[in-house]
Amino acid sequence: MTSNDTPAPESPFHSGPTDRDQAQQFVLPLVLHLEKTDPPARTDALRTAARAVLTILSDERSTGEGEWAGAIRNWEDARIRKVVRRARGAEWRKAATLPGITVTGEHAEVRVFPPIPLDGWPKELAKLQVSGTELDDPEPPAAPGPAGPVLWLNPELEMSAGKTMAQVGHGAQLAWWELGDTERTAWREAGFPLSVATATPESWRELTASGLPVVRDAGFTEIAPGPTVVAEGGAGFCALPRARRP
Repeated sequence: MTSNDTPAPESPFHSGPTDRDQAQQFVLPLVLHLEKTDPPARTDALRTAARAVLTILSDERSTGEGEWAGAIRNWEDARIRKVVRRARGAEWRKAATLPGITVTGEHAEVRVFPPIPLDGWPKELAKLQVSGTELDDPEPPAAPGPAGPVLWLNPELEMSAGKTMAQVGHGAQLAWWELGDTERTAWREAGFPLSVATATPESWRELTASGLPVVRDAGFTEIAPGPTVVAEGGAGFCALPRARRP
């Protein structure tokens, strides 16, 4: 692990019970702009969700004495949860009035909000749909780029787009925790380049045994507990430690 001025908290991305479960639980809301007639491509939405998580973590309002810093700390002290909902039309416009940050991809738009108590959703977000967020890639996604990290998806899992967006957000957060301040600044100033791709079964076995950061879902929704995403660093930004055999 590279040096970091602030030690990374013990990872909460695993299925076993910990003291984190005794703390008040918070959730990071993400809302995907999803119009019926003009949906984004699935991989575009996944990348944009991951970048949205990084954007709020790096925002000055989330650090030090910033207005969101307390909420971020409370969220990280408990089991880290992310929930992706979808909105269109007037619903999207209402959601955009709440404090948060909208991040855009090639076509996708994702708005991320400061963490809230698990049972404290504002009405503008509480009524938005969670299930049924299904997206496709009209064309095969480009191969992962060499600069930023790759968030590798477990090839054995079938997850909705919303669930997968939350998982790659977890993976991006683990990558962020691995970095020191200089590396974080460089990655942020570059616009958080990253890729999302599905691993082959053979490479997945290598990735999960490599020592790289692994997201292990708690199994609350859609899937059984287990590994979902591995974050592998890029050459130019976010050079995560590599323990994989050549």
